[in-house]
Formats: sequence, structure tokens, C-alpha cells
Amino acid sequence: MTTAWPWLALAGLGAFHGLNPAMGWLFAVALGLQRKSRQAVLWSLLPIAAGHALSVAIVICAIGALSALVEPVVLQIASAVMLIGFGLYRLIARHRVRVGMQVGAIDLMIWSFLMATAHGAGLMLLPVLLGMPIGILHHGHAHTAVATAVGSSLLNALAAVAVHTVAMLAVAGAVAIAVYEWVGLAFLRRGWINIDLVWALALIGAGAMLMVFAVR
Repeated sequence: MTTAWPWLALAGLGAFHGLNPAMGWLFAVALGLQRKSRQAVLWSLLPIAAGHALSVAIVICAIGALSALVEPVVLQIASAVMLIGFGLYRLIARHRVRVGMQVGAIDLMIWSFLMATAHGAGLMLLPVLLGMPIGILHHGHAHTAVATAVGSSLLNALAAVAVHTVAMLAVAGAVAIAVYEWVGLAFLRRGWINIDLVWALALIGAGAMLMVFAVR
């Protein structure tokens, strides 16, 4: 990439995901309070971040594969429709994913994967991913050129997942420790904004912007 904005956007979306209590930090704080341990808060964030990264990676792999088969404009329009549709769905649907409080790393990773998928975390990255070289867009190249393109695409995909996940983990960790040590969960009942609503509106807005860019 010749510009930094896609990477900054990935990091910014990761930070926004980390801020959302539904993406994991609230669960981490609950486990920490139950076990009376700051280490439990920090430890639980690692499998939570891994599950989130897995959900995002699946979307990136799908985009990389489809970009070799579908025209970019068609892929953009289809992605915009999915974003808008999923955003509207998030406005009216509630997801209740329950996991017992006696959980291990695998349980937390699965829970995080389901929550990130249910909230459309990977879908939210589509406007950024569609502008990144993560797929093989041209056919008929020599085998060496194709191999080079595949390697470059894989590195970009891995870097995208890493940048997004590190930002998500850093913000979620900072919020979790702040709530555990100083703020307390009572703050959520009187002062926390409805991030689920903001998230749904952001999905719809991103889809609308992507549609405008695709058809202009």
C-alpha cells in the first residue's frame, strides 16, 4: 500500500471493537471480579482476541478468494448490500450467547468468535479490505508472478488481521483494567452509551458509503 489510511482504518475499527463491551472486555472484567484477580482479566482477553481475529480472518479470506472470481464493482455492491442488511438486522435483533462463568481458553475463544460474527465485526472491515491487495485480481500471469502475488496477498491479509486485533486487544485491555480497578460495573448502568446502536448505524453508514463509491 502506498498510503497509511487503510491500516489506520483497520486499527481504528479495532479500537472501536475493543471499546464495545459486547466484544469481550465486560466478560473479562466479570471473570476478574469473580476470581478477584487482575491477572484473570488480562488472561481472559487473549483468547477473546484470538476468537475475534478468527472471525475477521474468515471474512478476509473470503474477500481474497472472491476478488479472483468477481469483478470489483460487483463485489463492492454485494458487500454494501450485506452491510446495510446486516446493520438493519442488528437494529431489531438481539443476540444472547451464554457461556458459563467456569470457562477456559477454548470456551472464551469460541464465545468471542460467535460474538464478533454475530455483531458483524468482519463485515465492518469490508470497505477497507476491498481497497487492499488481498486477492489475485488478474489472470493469465506466469506461475512465478502468481506465486509472488499469492505471497504478497497472504502477508497483507495476515498484517490486516494483526493490526486490527492488536488495536482491539489494546483498547479492550485498557478499558477492562480501568473498569476493574477504578470505575466499577455500576458505571455501565448510569453512564455507558448504547454502542450496539452505534455499531448498527455504523454498519448501515459504511454500506451506504460503499454503495455510493461503487456506482459513481
